[in-house]
Amino acid sequence: MKILFVASLHHPEALRAAREKDNSILFPPSMAQHFWEKALKKRGHTLDVFWRNNPGATTERHSTAITPAKLAKAAINRIPPQLNPEIRARNARLIAQAREFRPDLLWMVGDNTVIYLETLAALKAELGCKLLYVTGTSPIVFSRAIDRAAMPLYDLALVNDYYHGIQLLELGAKRMECLPLSGCDPDFHHPYMLTDEERTAYACDIAFVGTLVPSHLYSRRVRALEALRDFDLGIWSVHEVPSSLRSFVRGKALGEEMLRIISAAKLCFNTHGNFVFYGGNIRLFEVAGAGICQISDDLPGVRKWFPEIDGTPTIVNYTDEDDLRAKVRHYLAHDAERVAIAQAAQAHVYAEHTYDRRAEQFEALLR
Repeated sequence: MKILFVASLHHPEALRAAREKDNSILFPPSMAQHFWEKALKKRGHTLDVFWRNNPGATTERHSTAITPAKLAKAAINRIPPQLNPEIRARNARLIAQAREFRPDLLWMVGDNTVIYLETLAALKAELGCKLLYVTGTSPIVFSRAIDRAAMPLYDLALVNDYYHGIQLLELGAKRMECLPLSGCDPDFHHPYMLTDEERTAYACDIAFVGTLVPSHLYSRRVRALEALRDFDLGIWSVHEVPSSLRSFVRGKALGEEMLRIISAAKLCFNTHGNFVFYGGNIRLFEVAGAGICQISDDLPGVRKWFPEIDGTPTIVNYTDEDDLRAKVRHYLAHDAERVAIAQAAQAHVYAEHTYDRRAEQFEALLR
């Protein structure tokens, strides 16, 4: 099958570094699509990608400050996409690339703000390709009118969070499946041997790697981390961090460095954003693959995908900040229990939640 991804490149510097080793790589290893790419190629599919954003830019750093760049972006966003000449040009480039590549499936990564309904309809009619919508975020919170209007065109929507899938059905998608989309690759998501310098730089009792701003999207996560400020807490983020947590920031992390940081911790903290009520973020499976005990908020999908195995938990779930503190204190004091959970989780995700397994499930859905 020929699959054309339509996506936004978030970490161009990571892609440039990856292509120095292998110029055929489409996605950087800091994006989940990289591991889908690897798994799908392994199964004989032919892939290409159309970058709908500006792929030459640097990683955008989210902050709460008002900047000239934000003001300029806000002004541009007020122009309807159909009247924006640059966006019209990008749609024309997608049509040209699709005509040359002739995909069987167009894979639209969620949060599209560029590609018109008319463009998708024309490609579907001319090329006879199926349309797939894939998202890890809430369409109510993140999608814009240009994205929502095209939903009835999609033959299938794939989501991390089951509730997000219901929202897509309400917007007109023909069919929805909750996989989840995230997974692990044992060749990449595994414990890393650290140098003495790395262990000194990264070691902490509780590690968090991720996003904490803006507040209306991540306040649950921030409140939980604030409840852990009297523990040995380390935070890594490529974005701004609220003032209440800045003293715990150790730096930025993507890709392999993120896994090296996790490998140095005793516990890894992973609370979902405010827009997730079922579960399924990418860190769930990456941390388990790295062989570190993980503590996460108690959500239906987390319980479903991380069950007890022969009486041993595969994840630690908490219900509120008091429960979080009590469980962190317990597992930091009981090394054997913590290690047993980490080992059970790694064995579980290697058996059930690899990207190779996701690719098999994906092919079955298409059939």
